[in-house]
Order: sequence, then structure tokens, then C-alpha cells
Amino acid sequence: MKNLTWSKKIYFSAATMLFGFGAFAQNTNTLMTVGSDKVGKQEFENVFKKNNSKLAANPDEKTLREYLDLYINFKLKVLEAKSYGMDTAVSFRKELAGYRKQLAAPYLTDKEVTEQLINEAYDRSKKEIRASHILINCKEDASAKDTLAAYNKIMAIRKKILEKKEDFGKVAMESSEDPSAKTNKGDLGFFSVFAMVYSFESACYKAKQGSITMPFRTKYGYHIVKVVDSRPAQGEVKVAHIMLRATAKLSKEDSLRNQNKINEVYKMLEGGQKFEELAKQYSEDKGSAKNGGILPVFGTGKMVPEFESEAFALKNVNDYSKPFATSYGWHIVKLIERKSLPTFDAAKADIKAKISRDSRADINKQSFIVKLKKEYKFTETPASLKKFYSKADSALALSAFKKPETINPKDPIFTIGTSVYTIADYADYLSQYQFNMLKDNMPKAKKEAYDNFVNKTLLDYEENKLDQKYPEFKTLMEEYRDGILLFELTDQKVWSAAVKDTAGLELFFEQNKVNYQWADRLDAKIYTCANEVIANDVRKLIKNKKISEDSLLRRINKTNPLNLAIKSDKFEKGENAIIDGIVWKKSVTPNIVANNTVVFVKVNAKLNAQTKALNEVRGTVTADYQNKLEKEWIGILKQKYPVQVDDTVFRTLFAK
Repeated sequence: MKNLTWSKKIYFSAATMLFGFGAFAQNTNTLMTVGSDKVGKQEFENVFKKNNSKLAANPDEKTLREYLDLYINFKLKVLEAKSYGMDTAVSFRKELAGYRKQLAAPYLTDKEVTEQLINEAYDRSKKEIRASHILINCKEDASAKDTLAAYNKIMAIRKKILEKKEDFGKVAMESSEDPSAKTNKGDLGFFSVFAMVYSFESACYKAKQGSITMPFRTKYGYHIVKVVDSRPAQGEVKVAHIMLRATAKLSKEDSLRNQNKINEVYKMLEGGQKFEELAKQYSEDKGSAKNGGILPVFGTGKMVPEFESEAFALKNVNDYSKPFATSYGWHIVKLIERKSLPTFDAAKADIKAKISRDSRADINKQSFIVKLKKEYKFTETPASLKKFYSKADSALALSAFKKPETINPKDPIFTIGTSVYTIADYADYLSQYQFNMLKDNMPKAKKEAYDNFVNKTLLDYEENKLDQKYPEFKTLMEEYRDGILLFELTDQKVWSAAVKDTAGLELFFEQNKVNYQWADRLDAKIYTCANEVIANDVRKLIKNKKISEDSLLRRINKTNPLNLAIKSDKFEKGENAIIDGIVWKKSVTPNIVANNTVVFVKVNAKLNAQTKALNEVRGTVTADYQNKLEKEWIGILKQKYPVQVDDTVFRTLFAK
């Protein structure tokens, strides 16, 4: 269903994957005209190849005609959007600029440094480190005085451990300013690449096992680290689990009940029942239960240690653990798949994406800045900056900086290529971003502000040249432009129109009721019992019409929470094997043995085929109504922008 919950990005990305053509817009040997726009044979062939690579070698006429129709519709919508001036609207330009920033990001990196970081990360991923640390807090913008104090404090702690031979864990509990050290003695467990900030990770991977590092700084402060162990990477596992809660918030009675229940589930597993079915029926992790308990693939350091230990201890696919406890509750875990370390080629794209989100990205950025300065002959005018600061120092420490009126705004501060950037540009930047320049740290703050201005300006300068330097970037921008236009216009004409047009939707439903029918259904209740004795007890109890379902469950499940399960529904043929196998008439069926349980069904009524109510199928009806509106809209656009296809040229498509 195309509705307003759709992601705009997903929609127009899909649209432009199908129809993006920017770099191929060659109108020689015209295949067709749409309004006043000409579409060349080569343009269409290139677009078709881009999105139908397997068919492009020998496409049949039917496939080409179908794709041509889609392409015509795309062209019609883009023309209509432009006729409304949607491509000149401020909101459109702002949104496109936002996407441009995202699309430009991969071009604004040092590819050589990226490759080095990828290789380093892959090599580190082969080994897992177990380390303990002690932290002394120190903010990134701390004054020189506070920074020195933090450094001296961590050095004194290191000296105490080394000279007095004190236990690292004991000292961590006493001295570390990482709150978790009070309980874990600074022990971070095993971890691998990307689990920690880059500087911390590097210190650990470079440290000699058993030694204590010199203090090093991260954004959190100063650390010393002791690497206590290392091992080859365990890889990743995919597991399923059954979980019953046993958290601190649960009463002792409920926790004990769930412990007993997980043991009963384990007995059922041992008795041959399927793990997936038991997970669906009993697991209280609702997110995974519906999928048979399956969890996303994970590696070291992603789960609580107890869970991780049990999962990685499973040797063979389909092995499952005994019940065990974590801080979340009681679990049984089953091994679905074990993944060893991927090859470099297989891992490269994922590592690259992680680097872009990691603190490593700063290394890449600084290297790229250096290259840009060289490429564009970056030159500075220090005298102008000094003059500016002499006039502006008192204003810089204010919470709302305003550029001084006593400076010459045209004084150059630096040059990039042929562009000169002035004191006025820098003052505007400071006014916009309002750097916090406290008087006790003014020199550092001024340097940081100026460096950030230079870096931003260089990157903006390079970004503005991407269309000229990289044809594929220009193509991508054109595709995104058309995608945004298509989304906005289709939303107005089709999706929102269908949602808002209540009367039109209801009329459409009335005219097409035959398409929205229930088949014959059975209104029934399925009782699944642990054994025949319990089934017979349940039969006797349900004869008393006053007993509620909740009361029945409490009574039967008092000794064992798995004694009875009840499912009520209106079933169609094919939805439930038990329902399919009984006579469809009002009755209570005999006992049926299924999956080591005893089942019987109370049939309330057979419901004959009937038309569904609109509120039962509103989503489907809305989607169908949207399709109708779109077809009508395309018909109007074809009248407004006549389409002519040259069949002679069409028959030569992909001719060898």
C-alpha cells in the first residue's frame, strides 16, 4: 500500500533506480517525445541496461513495451512537477541540499587513508582482546590546569600499581572514575574492533599482554590499560532463544513460576517438541517469539556475558542449551548458524561503513583537508586574523557574539583556488555557530574555531565542484531531484488524495465489493492440553458456561503453566491444520493427538462466505483506490503532454 507512512527516501530511491538517466540524456535517434521533451534511443537503452542487466542481452518486445510504459509515466510526472514550479520551491531546494550533503560524503574522504584504516580494522578483527582499565575523567575542552591535574592523577595511580605491586582490579575499584569499575574492577571483558573508541582500541591492540600502558587520552579522559588476555576471533553466531522474565522488578513468586516454567519447556524439548513452536507459544521476548525465537546475528561483546557464553559454547547447528539465567530472565538458546571471520573482500564494505561512523573518520577528514589545501593552493593572511582578534577578543567571550564594526570586512583571511575568504566571512561563521570561548581557555577556543572554519570552507568548496569533477555524482543528483519531485506530486495527487477522500473511498468500495469477500469460516476455540486427563477435566469445566477463560486457565495451569493453551478465532480453510481436519458444524470434537499434546475444538458456528466490512480491509481498499486514482491521473497527463513513440526506432532497440 502506497501511503503516507512510506519513507520518502525509499520511494524516490526506488523510482530513480528504475528511471535515473542524467548522464545518458542523448536525444539523437529519437525514440519518443513526451510533451516537448525528446527521449533518445540511447538514453532508453542505457536506462534499461542499468536496471535490467540480465535481460538487456536479448530483451523481448513485451518486456521492452512494459518498461517503456513505466518510463513514459515517470517522464509525465516529472514534467507535471516542473510545470507547477515545484523544482524552484524553497522547501524543495532545502531538501535537495540536505540529500546532496549525504551523497557528497563518500567523495569528501581520503581514499588512501580509508584503505589503510580498512586493512588495519580487518587485521584487528582476527583477534579479540580482554582488557581492564582505569579512567580519570577529563573533558575534551578542559583547561590546561585541569588537564595537567588529570594526567598527574592517572600517573600517580600507575606508579602505585607498579611500585607497590598492588592489584589492578583493586585499584580500579578504589580509584577509577568509570562508575562500572565499582562492580567489574575495570574489567571490560573480551572485545574486538569497533567496540571501543579508536584511540582506546589502538592502545589495547598495541599493548603487550600483562603490561600496563602509559596514560593515553580519549574523549572521556585519561586511561591506563592492562591487557589480560587475547584469543582468535570467535566469529558470529545466529541463535534462537526462549526467554521467561526473571528481572529484579518481578516478585519472587513470579520469578519462581517462570523458573519452573522454563524447566517444563526444556522437558518438552527433550521430549521431541519443536524449538520454534515452543518459542512462539511460551517465549516472553515478543520481538523474537513470532519468528521462532530467532535473534539477529551477533559477535563478541554484543550480548550480556552469560548469554554470549552459552551461545558460543554450542558446537553444532540445532544444539540447544540447558536453562540458564541472565539479568533479563531464564533462557534456553539454540544454535542456528555459526559464522567464521569473513574474507577481506566480503567484509570490506561493512568495515568501510563502520569507519565512516567511527572516530577513525576524523583521521580521514584531516588527511583529506591536507590534500585539498595542496590541490587548491590554500594560502593564509595571518595579519588579518591577528587584526580581527585584536578588535574582537572582548566580544568573543560573550554568549552572543556579534562581529565588531571597527574591522574592515574585506580584509582577506585565506584563499582557496580563485576564491578569497574575508574577515567578514569568518565573523559571520562565528556569529552563526557561537563557539564557547571562555576567557580561561581563549587561545585553544580561538584555534579550534578558526580550524573548523577553514575545514568547513575547504569541504564546501570541494563539494561545490563535485558535479564538474565526477559525472556520476551529477547523475545521482539529477536522479534524487526527480525522485523528490515525483514523491511530492504523487503524494498530492494519489496517496494523500485517497486517504483524505473518504466519500470517494467508500463509493469505490461499494462498487467493488465483489473483490473483498470472506471465504467460509469457522468460529471456533481450540483447547491444547498437556495430556488426555487434563483434556477431560477441561471438557467438564467448559460445560459450566459461567467459568471465564481466564479462570479456566488459572485453575488448570496452577500446577504447570503448560497444561492448557486456548486459541479463539474465525478460521478460513488452510489457516490451521486442526480446523481443516474436523467437521465444520456446531459441536465439541473428540480428542485429537497432535505434537505430544491432546487437542479438542469447540465449534461455535460456521460462517458462510460474505462481504468484508470496509474497516476490515481498509488498507487493501485504499491501495486499490490509489491505483485507480493514479491510472486516471496518468490519463490526464497524457492528454496534457502527448506521447508519441517512433515504432521504427523502437524495433531497432538493442539491435546487434
